[in-house]
Amino acid sequence: MLDTCVPSGVKLKDTGFGYTLSIVSGKYKMIIMYWLSENKVMRFNELKRCIGSITFKTLSIMLKEMEADKIIIREEYPQVPPKVEYSLSERGLSLMPLLSMMCEWGEQNMAPNEIVRQ
Repeated sequence: MLDTCVPSGVKLKDTGFGYTLSIVSGKYKMIIMYWLSENKVMRFNELKRCIGSITFKTLSIMLKEMEADKIIIREEYPQVPPKVEYSLSERGLSLMPLLSMMCEWGEQNMAPNEIVRQ
């Protein structure tokens, strides 16, 4: 399967596989997508609480990158105090089957007492 996706002699970054990796790579991007898919709309602090181990700076960077890649939508409401909500875009929603397949693979291949690293 990867033979057709990453032909020999072609740089990984120049393939569809490489492009997809560039969009979802990073320790937290898929986790952010997961939480947004579960909750539809979330505010910054809600995401921070759900993820737990992420710093405010890292979450801010990940959200900006994901917005630039058109994976999430950032909706800012002009009020005091400011209100900003995040949700998955149509493009982000199109990645959900990929995350579902990863989940299924993990369920099928994880040993019963295996420790999950984060």
